[in-house]
Amino acid sequence: MFGYEPEYIDCGDARIACYDIGRGHPLILLHGNGEDSSYWNAQISEFTRFMRVIAVDSRGHGASDSGTKGLSFELMAQDLKHILDVKDIKKAFFLGFSDGGNLAIKFALQWPDMVEKLVLNGANVEMFFGVKPHVQLTTFAGYGAASLFSRISRKAARRRDVLGLMVHPYGVRMDDLARLEMPTLIIVGEHDMIKDRQTREMAAHIPHCRVEVFRDGDHFVAAKQPSRFNRTVMEFILGR
Repeated sequence: MFGYEPEYIDCGDARIACYDIGRGHPLILLHGNGEDSSYWNAQISEFTRFMRVIAVDSRGHGASDSGTKGLSFELMAQDLKHILDVKDIKKAFFLGFSDGGNLAIKFALQWPDMVEKLVLNGANVEMFFGVKPHVQLTTFAGYGAASLFSRISRKAARRRDVLGLMVHPYGVRMDDLARLEMPTLIIVGEHDMIKDRQTREMAAHIPHCRVEVFRDGDHFVAAKQPSRFNRTVMEFILGR
């Protein structure tokens, strides 16, 4: 992973893995559902030229423990707050992809003074109606199957908990976004799994927000269009 070994932070019932790379103003990277910090391979080398990057494996993902309390955005936000406190980080830029974007929203609503600028890539608020039907129906089917086998399989139980993050509401309503007063950039692909209406409604509720749509892009534009993605993020964060 980036040529670095993870650092583990004790967050009570779980050890959370993170990667602290580079120097300068901190940028927090939050990956998507079922992934880990390696999703940002195409971003790390570029971003660390200008900033200190802290990539976190969310609870139950990557090298991080699942803990004993199940998985929720509330717990993951608390983990993230604890990690930043341990590292004495008072304010940072945040970049979250998919579920990582939802986590960034959750964190920013709870600790807005710690978020200098916010980049949301393929995030959503409405867990069912905000995502295109073919994707969400597949997710619900997978969640149902994993739930069925969770009593006899640890692997199924873990998959149930991870997919559950995409099924259950995470305690944020569209109206809550009006409290996100930090400069915000939403990035989506032209063919994203997030509905265009969802993205536009989110942007309309966030006071200082603009939307960047990547032509011919899907949900994974950071991995598939890294040059444009990195340039777009850096221009927004650095104000260039």
